[in-house]
Amino acid sequence: MWLDKLSGHSTPSVSPPSPHKWSYSPAPKRPSQLGPGVTARPGYGPRTSSLGLGSRPNSSTASLQSPRLPNGSSLRQQITLSDVVDPLRTLESIVGKNLSPEDAGSSDADKGSSLEKPERLELDIDFNGLSLHDFANGPLEANRERSYSFNSQTAEEYETEKDRFEDLHRSILACDDVLESVQTSLTSFQKDLGTVSAEIETLQFRSTAINKRLENRKLVENLLGPAVEEVSIAPAVIKVVSEGPIDPNWIHALEILDKRSKAVEAKMRGPQMASSVSDLKPLLDDLRNKAIERIRDFFVSQIKALRSPNVNAQIIQQQSFIKYKDLYVYLARHHSQLAEEIGQAYINTMRWYYLSNFNRYKLALDRISVFNVDKSDAIGADSIQRVPTVKASQPPHDPLLVGRRMDILRRSNQSALPSYLAEEDKQTYYLETPFIHFNVALLDNATSEYSFLMNFFSTSTAFSIISRYFSSIFAPTFALGQEFSKSLSENSEDCLGLLLCIRLNQQFAFELQRRKTPIADAYINWTNMLLWPRFQLAMDMHSESVKRLTSSVSARGPASALGLGNSGDVASKQSTAPHVLTQRFGQFLQGILTLSEDTGDDEPVGNSLARLRGEVEAFLIKVGKGFGSGKERKRERFLANNYSLVLTIIGDIGGKLAGEVREHFEALKERAGGT
Repeated sequence: MWLDKLSGHSTPSVSPPSPHKWSYSPAPKRPSQLGPGVTARPGYGPRTSSLGLGSRPNSSTASLQSPRLPNGSSLRQQITLSDVVDPLRTLESIVGKNLSPEDAGSSDADKGSSLEKPERLELDIDFNGLSLHDFANGPLEANRERSYSFNSQTAEEYETEKDRFEDLHRSILACDDVLESVQTSLTSFQKDLGTVSAEIETLQFRSTAINKRLENRKLVENLLGPAVEEVSIAPAVIKVVSEGPIDPNWIHALEILDKRSKAVEAKMRGPQMASSVSDLKPLLDDLRNKAIERIRDFFVSQIKALRSPNVNAQIIQQQSFIKYKDLYVYLARHHSQLAEEIGQAYINTMRWYYLSNFNRYKLALDRISVFNVDKSDAIGADSIQRVPTVKASQPPHDPLLVGRRMDILRRSNQSALPSYLAEEDKQTYYLETPFIHFNVALLDNATSEYSFLMNFFSTSTAFSIISRYFSSIFAPTFALGQEFSKSLSENSEDCLGLLLCIRLNQQFAFELQRRKTPIADAYINWTNMLLWPRFQLAMDMHSESVKRLTSSVSARGPASALGLGNSGDVASKQSTAPHVLTQRFGQFLQGILTLSEDTGDDEPVGNSLARLRGEVEAFLIKVGKGFGSGKERKRERFLANNYSLVLTIIGDIGGKLAGEVREHFEALKERAGGT
């Protein structure tokens, strides 16, 4: 039978039908395994497909009896024939008949003639809507014809569709590879996404913790910041104080150090002293000691620079001492003994500096040629009719005429003559010229030094100590100035020169008051005490010379006093013209009154001048008596002419003393009968 033949083939040799024929199978369709609920496809061997021929059963009954798998198509299962129940037995149980070979036919020959094994078996059989029993009991030829026709058609279709199925198989394999790669990528992405999510959570946690700590630190900083800032010093400040050059930045760092030191000392004296403050105190002390050491070295180097040859002390004072005077204030506050030693070193250096420089300046001024005015230049010298004094190695000059010598008082800006010019100057001057140059230089330097001392030491030293410093510095130099003034005046009979020096000294006193430098008043007073007595002695010398001349008139006669010769008629040669002595006296009086225009009544000039004036009047009266008796009119005219000459010479001079002298001579002129 055909069924026997069918049951005898366990493994078909033909390929499975095309996919579109599967709809005729009684087995239900299975859902696709590529749905969203499945994460991966079942694995396959290389270059295998679920549509392969080896995966198909022998008959439709095998497809009916194949078990369903929950996760895949039944076509994907490989059927093992040893485990399958004999199909004949299965049919017997269905139809209820014994379908064994003995009952089905009479002989093998009949079987062979009636049933032939088809060359190609179709596993997918069209039952035409019949049951298996009806289909088996139906007309064999029709069924066979129908079956063979169908199977033949199916095989042809399969051959036609074979290449397409192979392409589909390869596409499915490629899709499997792509899906596997996508699955791997998605799995890796999911893992990476989980890692990133964990890292984000970690970062979020750390960010929250950092924000919390930042808030805590800000709170602590707000509470502790001012206290820490009050006592702490930046490393940059420490480096500047320890190693930086001495400049304004260094002073600023020193101010910060001083401020921190005061804050630490205040906290240590407080009721609640933190241990950190006590730990910081030694460090601040070390830094302060380092600063003191550097300040000491700085000032010592500047003091040494003052001893350099041809150095200008004022430049060093302004650029090094005054500019950094805060350093000395800091030194005096934290190490007073060292500050005092630095001050003493400066005093000793400046004492040497001024004394050595003014010694050189004095030697330069000593080379200036000065007119020598002595007793031979007095008003009442023996030679009455005389020409201006001519002495050896001196140009002609008239010491009794003030002339342009007054210009030295009228200069608005007095300046000292430089040393090199004084050494090269070949002109001859009166004594007031070297006097003013030396004293202008001395007082200018004294004013500058006093101003420096007040500026540099005033914040840390009392005024009395500063005065002592100044006196210690300038005492030798002032002594040198006194010696120089004394050398100029002690042997001089130049009354006008001495009075000019007195007036210059008075101007110096006024200038010192304007500069607010009272520290040099002692030197000014000493100079006045030196010059005034010498001036009075010179005035007395002139008075004595006139007095001696008056005595000589009584001894030799009036003619000799008039300077007339001894030959000829003496009486005929007598003249009422002013005497030569009157001319000299008038010029001298003009100079004295001009230099006394702005003076008061307390000066000795008036007394000395009154004595000289009296001696000159006595001389003129005695000379007038030489005209003889009976010549009163001529004698009165002679006196009136002399008085008129004096009034003419001093007529334009202002001042109280000049007015008094004019009134006196006008009265004399009236008494003499002059108009």
